[in-house]
Amino acid sequence: MSRYLVTGATGFLGSHLVTELRGAGHDVVALCRQGEAAALAAQGAEVRRGDVLDAASVRAAAAGCEGLFHCAGRVSRRREDAEVLYRTHVEGTKITLDACRDAGVKRVVLASTSGVVAVSRRPDDIRDETAPPPVDLIAGWPYYRSKLYAERAAFDRNGPGFEVVAVNPSILLGPGDVHGASTGDVVSFLERRLPFIPAGGLSFVDARDAAHGMVLAMEKGRPGERYLLGAANMSLDVFFHRLSRVSGVPAPALRLPRSIALAKAGAHLIERARKRLPIDLPVDPVSAEMGQHFWYLDATKARRELGWTPRDPVETLSDTVADLRARGVVWPQV
Repeated sequence: MSRYLVTGATGFLGSHLVTELRGAGHDVVALCRQGEAAALAAQGAEVRRGDVLDAASVRAAAAGCEGLFHCAGRVSRRREDAEVLYRTHVEGTKITLDACRDAGVKRVVLASTSGVVAVSRRPDDIRDETAPPPVDLIAGWPYYRSKLYAERAAFDRNGPGFEVVAVNPSILLGPGDVHGASTGDVVSFLERRLPFIPAGGLSFVDARDAAHGMVLAMEKGRPGERYLLGAANMSLDVFFHRLSRVSGVPAPALRLPRSIALAKAGAHLIERARKRLPIDLPVDPVSAEMGQHFWYLDATKARRELGWTPRDPVETLSDTVADLRARGVVWPQV
């Protein structure tokens, strides 16, 4: 068995990863900033206080660890968060990987995102790991821009004696998103707060399967390579209607036409309304724009090289809805 350092262990992906690793008998050191670590300790993880921006704390936590799973991050679509996203993802990745290398860690699996390559204006553009990053799109979305720069910084550190592999899951769904980082759109749907269905498409994957993919990448992934993880590509119209069948909540009747220009114009109107109206609109301008794009991917490489297989997407949707209702995030429909 091995000893691993996990950053972001209290997050959606990180918590499932700790469960996966402990279930396989590995020793886990969880780097946590504050609180919310009781569940990790209950699983037998060694909790160490620290921050990915604090090299000394990372170095101390990494002592004696063979590998690092770098899952720490912040999820936000807000353009106002560009600076904090860059600091957390890019600077945090540089500091953490350098500190781990100094501590003797030999191998790293980075939690990146499929959005650094798998996003397009066309539904027939299904992207794999060889696709060039769509910089013209990513430049306008601070989250994905920062994740691309973080991935590049990580690969810059890949070399003999310090191997770096990236795992790039699509939207994470499934049970256990206690911070609401990934399932917010599902919550808005269940609460009937989505005013329309965008014309784009998405890919999603169960967080439990993404965690398993990271473990496989630690065992089998080729250094300097990325692995896309996605269970299903589908239009947002199909996605919300499948969610409707699972949950019993009707899908929005209004569907937007497929127009990037319309999305940008709508985003502008939403932004103006958000500033003037004393209410919180359910759709932010960046989400409205992103929803007109297609986030389709081909996960063949992960299946072939890692032996990764996702579960049935309907099971993921059902478990997501059941978990949100069981935790009281949304109330069951009556």
